[in-house]
Amino acid sequence: MRIGVSMYSYYQAVQDGRLDIPGFIREAKNAGAEGVELLDFFYKDVEADRIAAKAALAETGLPCPIFSVAQNFAKISAEEREVQLGKIRFGVDEALEYGAGVVRVFAGDVAEGITFDQARAWIVEGLAAASTYAHDRGIKLALENHGKLAGSGDQVRGLIDEVRAMCGNDALGANPDTGNFILVNQPSHEAIEQVASLAYMVHFKDFRAAADTETDHIYGALDGSRWLGTAVGEGDVQLERCIQSLKDAGFDGWLSVEYEGIEDPLVAVPRSIANARKYV
Repeated sequence: MRIGVSMYSYYQAVQDGRLDIPGFIREAKNAGAEGVELLDFFYKDVEADRIAAKAALAETGLPCPIFSVAQNFAKISAEEREVQLGKIRFGVDEALEYGAGVVRVFAGDVAEGITFDQARAWIVEGLAAASTYAHDRGIKLALENHGKLAGSGDQVRGLIDEVRAMCGNDALGANPDTGNFILVNQPSHEAIEQVASLAYMVHFKDFRAAADTETDHIYGALDGSRWLGTAVGEGDVQLERCIQSLKDAGFDGWLSVEYEGIEDPLVAVPRSIANARKYV
């Protein structure tokens, strides 16, 4: 396994103007990452940002093995769902630009006026079409456990199995996020046992239970429990057991550190990367 870092880990520093995409890449190098995960979320001017990112990657010698998009197929109209499919196609095209082999994708979530069964059918249909596009270009898609329709290990596995059956290829796999499983009240190490054999990448994240007095940057779970992001290895996720399940399944891809805490990321992310290396 190799240890990378998601640009989302530096969200605070990007928002307050301390980092842009090239600055993130340089900071990732300084923090000890072996590669970076870029996101469509941070693009302002696609062509200019891509040129700047490529220059920073060349300067640092870091690869970009993962490009991430955030789409939602739980949309009522076919036109809206086509827009969402376009986001994945864009991500696949960007992955080719960077020499990345994996595009992180989402499923979608239940919204007002949409039933669970409707949303799930649209998600399968959309991800199947995206898989065909990605497969034809030699790119893998990694479905993250995110939201209520793809939040648990069995939900992620079920969607992947159904999508693969529909499109006839294995372009879609999993991106098990070691933190997000907690938000659907499933122990992360148990969920990862369900999807480890399907993993194309991993978001290596940690959470801890929030105190009653803590109110900022809180993530709420289905059972009402409250969680805070921490540096990797400093929370409540049983990361050692997560890693062991991945090893047992033969996973040898990228662990992309994703930090979502309130501490300054320029301080917490290097510590997260160092701690992640201990688990590997």
